[in-house]
This record gives sequence, C-alpha cells and structure tokens, in this order.
Amino acid sequence: MTEKFSRFDSADYLKTEEDIQLYFEACLEKSDPALIAHALGVIARAQGMTKLARDTGLSREGLYKALSADGNPEFATVMKVINALGLRLHATTVPLA
Repeated sequence: MTEKFSRFDSADYLKTEEDIQLYFEACLEKSDPALIAHALGVIARAQGMTKLARDTGLSREGLYKALSADGNPEFATVMKVINALGLRLHATTVPLA
C-alpha cells in the first residue's frame, strides 16, 4: 500500500489572529526580507488571496509573484499588504554589538 502525503503548508495552521500575530512576529525577528515577504504570502493564503487583492488594489497574480520565494516586492507593496492583512510593524531598540 502506498501512502500519500500532502505537502506541508504553514497557511493551514494560521487559524486565529493570535496564530497570525505570533507567526509574523517570529518571522520579523529573523530580519530576513525574503522570509518576511514569504510570511506575508503565507498569511495572505490563510486569509484569502482574492480578498487581499481586492483590499490592496493589486492583482492576485501580482501578489502571488511578489510574495513568493523568488519575489522581491517593493516596500510600498509590502506596506499595502501588511495594512490590508490588519498587521502592524513596531519598532523597538536593541543594543548594538
């Protein structure tokens, strides 16, 4: 008997606003722009890419491309997505090495 495994998708586990907040905060802590863009894509899929496209005024295809692993979205796009997803960025100071 052959077992079939489904592909793991983080979006399947973002069920609540708290899940989304904790996931996004964890990704922000890494300070990796590609990871942050990817995380926004995961959150967008969890909440619905069609709704996000409507809320941002961007096309679904454009969002998928910008928020993919190979995407390199402009900062303005990132901010539109963050705002449309109901997320906020917060600044804190950290000791410099």
